[in-house]
Amino acid sequence: MFALLLGFITAFTLTYLAIPVIIRVAREKKLYDRPNERSAHAEPTPSLGGIAIFAGTICGIILWAPVQLFGTLQYVLAALVIIFLIGIRDDLSPLSPAKKLFGQMLAALILVYKSHVKVNSFDGVFGLYELPELVSFSLSIIAIAGIINAFNLIDGINGLAGSIGLLVCLTLGCWFFAAGHIAFAVVALSLAGALTAFLKYNFTPARIFMGDTGAMLTGAVCALLAIKFIELNRTAPVAVAFRPGAAPAIAVAILILPLFDTLRVITHRLSNGKSPFYPDRSHIHHTLLDAGLTHMQATSVLVALNTLIILWVAALHAWETNLLFLLELVFVLALSYWLRRLVRQRKPGWTDD
Repeated sequence: MFALLLGFITAFTLTYLAIPVIIRVAREKKLYDRPNERSAHAEPTPSLGGIAIFAGTICGIILWAPVQLFGTLQYVLAALVIIFLIGIRDDLSPLSPAKKLFGQMLAALILVYKSHVKVNSFDGVFGLYELPELVSFSLSIIAIAGIINAFNLIDGINGLAGSIGLLVCLTLGCWFFAAGHIAFAVVALSLAGALTAFLKYNFTPARIFMGDTGAMLTGAVCALLAIKFIELNRTAPVAVAFRPGAAPAIAVAILILPLFDTLRVITHRLSNGKSPFYPDRSHIHHTLLDAGLTHMQATSVLVALNTLIILWVAALHAWETNLLFLLELVFVLALSYWLRRLVRQRKPGWTDD
């Protein structure tokens, strides 16, 4: 318990103290994220908050994660350093999508091959159970890279990516602690502490953004935690308390907002004959802004909906996994339809292109 609190406090303190310094240096060096036609902000704002989040998280993990229980810690840290380097390079001078994806896949490869962060079974989803090694290996890399990009994509309004990351870390951190997996609980609480400190400066009026560095780091840690939750839950003895059923459905519920928004955006762009990397205003947070909500109102609505579906699926965890996936799909499709209809009622002729 003390390791968790110390990890949170260490990450929070370092991040909280580092951000004002980063803001000052960014302003002196004119390292701003300047608004454009797709931006949700109107003033040039530093986007290097991920540096502080990375420093706080890494220090919290290194200082307080019990190494004897975390034999692959060095490989996790190596993957996070790669994510940090890609992110800071992109925040200072934008990289092409292909180069960013290559770096993300490299970090995912380290997590899968060296740290064994793998989806080894579908637990009956679509009638599938144990996966062949090659399928497990490939699918895990794709899943990790996908979640990293999902958090990068939702980082479009004040407080959203940080709040969703905080929700994910607190939810999974509590489960790891209750299930006795202290090392992963420390990882979760360290990032939670860093994000809590960052949000103080990111809520409207935002003084700094997390940038690609912070968003991709948050996505990488959340991917690690979600996959380990599924696998550790699957392999735990049946008699162990805190072993919920339908763990894959619960993991998807915890990550429902970034996953759904990413799939929604990619589908929208491909259906319009555009590249999945084509920038537009088709994100769900843009839809809420177009409906007349402020940044903080939109963030609050989306975090509340994500929390609601977590509680809903967790309460129904004894149900069959495929059925829970179907209910999640119905929920997000109904939400998307309702939001689009709401905006069109308020703004006839509205389009999200």
